[in-house]
Amino acid sequence: MNNSTNSNMTSSNTATGAKTGGRFSILGMVQVAIFGAIICLMAFTPFLGYIPLGFTRATIIHIPVIIASLVMGPKKGAVLGFLFGLTSFINNTMNPTPTSFVFTPFYSLGEVRGGIGSVIICFIPRILVGVVPYFIYKLVLRLSGEETRRKGVSNIGLIFAGVAGALTNTLLVMNLIFVFFREAYAAANEVAVSAVYTFILSVIGINGVPEAVVAGVLTLLIGKVFLKKNVRERLGLKNDLGY
Repeated sequence: MNNSTNSNMTSSNTATGAKTGGRFSILGMVQVAIFGAIICLMAFTPFLGYIPLGFTRATIIHIPVIIASLVMGPKKGAVLGFLFGLTSFINNTMNPTPTSFVFTPFYSLGEVRGGIGSVIICFIPRILVGVVPYFIYKLVLRLSGEETRRKGVSNIGLIFAGVAGALTNTLLVMNLIFVFFREAYAAANEVAVSAVYTFILSVIGINGVPEAVVAGVLTLLIGKVFLKKNVRERLGLKNDLGY
């Protein structure tokens, strides 16, 4: 009798667990789809996600990727980072600027064409935008006081995560451009090859620093809402490592 009861209880628990796991799996896909829709809307709405600056584009699309990384974890963040890279790939292929060859192999400037380096530049930094902020936040939270760890919300951590996500994109993109396309990038911007890294530093200063400041502020404002325990529970937000 007891064996039969225990067997029934085990079967019931297994079924419940499978049902719960399936529900959260479907919910997770829905959440990724929602963040993905936001990224696509920003990417393909003129002057919203990508802001033309003549020789290049500034972007704020990393913001939803950073937020997704924090609330859903680095795996889903990486997926959305890949989508961020894909929108950049499409934009630079279909609506190029003079330096679009660094983001797509399907655009050329004179004799200069993109290649495998373009694919690396376009995707790797953006994927990491969905990974790095999570671990930065996790580290800051671990070093915070007990009350902050219990709540799971660190203002300093959110600012650092936002800044780190934006700088991951900017610093990796610009330095990989130097590695793969320094001569072509110098020609496209009409600067000497010997001065191209100075020019890259100026782009980092003009574009990257403001992007990082905006990312830090918006990540703080938005993240404070989404990381509250009751909000996460209500929305079913569950990250990979848990905090």
